[in-house]
Amino acid sequence: MSETRARIREHIDANPGVHFRELTRALDLATGQVQYHLDRLDGVRREAVNGRTHYYGASYDPWERRTIAFLRRETARDVLIALLERETAQPGAVADGLGIARSTLEHHLDGLVDSGVVEKRRDGGAVTLALRRPAATAALLRRVEPSTPERLSDRFERLLDGLLES
Repeated sequence: MSETRARIREHIDANPGVHFRELTRALDLATGQVQYHLDRLDGVRREAVNGRTHYYGASYDPWERRTIAFLRRETARDVLIALLERETAQPGAVADGLGIARSTLEHHLDGLVDSGVVEKRRDGGAVTLALRRPAATAALLRRVEPSTPERLSDRFERLLDGLLES
């Protein structure tokens, strides 16, 4: 295995769910060079979630890969932490607690629900949110910390959402 390929593998193993652009930035490699080596690396899984391709070692199952991808997004991560803390909550309470627009919360919930990370329960007229696998989500949360560029990107999205809501 080439030195470059080994560096890419080590970075993916140390940072499960790293997305492509962050991988190129962190290793200071050209996008074409990273793509070339990724295509030839065995045991690397890729998962596209909400427009970003994330990379993982082979040990992660599809649910874990999608959950990690959401944990690398600041707003989605905040939603998951809120649900870990409360067990269940109504969407309005989560949005208010996080200081985000309800439409922003719903945008993130769409992906979280579709991926089987969060479930919406309908009790009469009220909707309640809950994690499908809270213990597994908490374990993954301890493994993942969003990078600074990922946080800045997410904060920019929040800013735009806030401006569009006004």
